Amino acid sequence: MSDNNIHPIFDRILSRQEKQGFLNQNSKVVWLTGLSGSGKSTIAQGLEKSLFNNGYFPQILDGDNIRTGICNNLGFTIEDRTENIRRIAEVSKLFCDAGVICLNSFVSPTIKIRKLAKDIIGDENFIEVFVNTPLEICEQRDVKGLYKKARKGEIKNFTGIDSPFENPVNPDFELKTENQSIETSVELLYNYLIPKLRLQK
Repeated sequence: MSDNNIHPIFDRILSRQEKQGFLNQNSKVVWLTGLSGSGKSTIAQGLEKSLFNNGYFPQILDGDNIRTGICNNLGFTIEDRTENIRRIAEVSKLFCDAGVICLNSFVSPTIKIRKLAKDIIGDENFIEVFVNTPLEICEQRDVKGLYKKARKGEIKNFTGIDSPFENPVNPDFELKTENQSIETSVELLYNYLIPKLRLQK
């Protein structure tokens, strides 16, 4: 086959709209922020299953698949957290451009850091969800024993202990999980998101 027959195929890349049409969804980045132990990752996992079971195509990004790979050279200082979020935001933007619904579960502790992510991803593509759980409840849960280690000084720059967490001022959606089951949180968030994710035809 000659070059003349090949080149026209590649005169442009597929558009986001074409990919969204193929996947039958509006791609967005759903950014869950909150303290460690607030329930972000568990809610994201439940949301992923609910979306997938109802015909949507989501992808989760969290510490497990980001800090073990693309951000494995970063620590937990504010500077490293900022770079961590910058990289995550750039990856999220690529997923969004590919028509994929991106479910992000990150502490992302400061307003400035979350604004950085939103600026990279784009205001129209970014849905900020505040998983609002009091510090004392997160410490009681402490599934990974991180708070205990932080209190002993074994972990430095731990959010909520010796590094700040700034609550979102105007999140798009807020989940108060203190007296709310994971199932209820997932259902509430799912019902909020569906009108935004459904492709209008």
